Amino acid sequence: MSGMDSLGKNFRRDVEREIPRATLFLFAPLDKRAFGAALGVAGALAIAGVTMLDLLLGTPWAALGLLSEYFAGYTVSWPGVLIGGAWGFAVSFCAGWLLAFVRNLTLALSLFMLRSRAELDETSNFLDHI
Repeated sequence: MSGMDSLGKNFRRDVEREIPRATLFLFAPLDKRAFGAALGVAGALAIAGVTMLDLLLGTPWAALGLLSEYFAGYTVSWPGVLIGGAWGFAVSFCAGWLLAFVRNLTLALSLFMLRSRAELDETSNFLDHI
């Protein structure tokens, strides 16, 4: 094990002693694929469900037909349920993946800045003691 790996494990052990276990989940990174898949399934079900509801109730929603401008091949029809579901999954998966990526990046950068500031505050008067 390299020196950096052991240093990271020691830091993690120190942090886990100081911070309650439940709080550590706040700073855990999101799994991008899992979050994307969860939003993808929700998006697919939403678009397919709304399209099926429109077909079953027979009350056309003008706004639903506008999805054909964004989703190639989509129509308010039974084949459109599958096509809309596929497009809903694809778009929602990409949105979820990107959202998790941005959240993880923002969290990592903010924790890095906080850690750097804390280390600078600890060593700011180092030369005064020499």
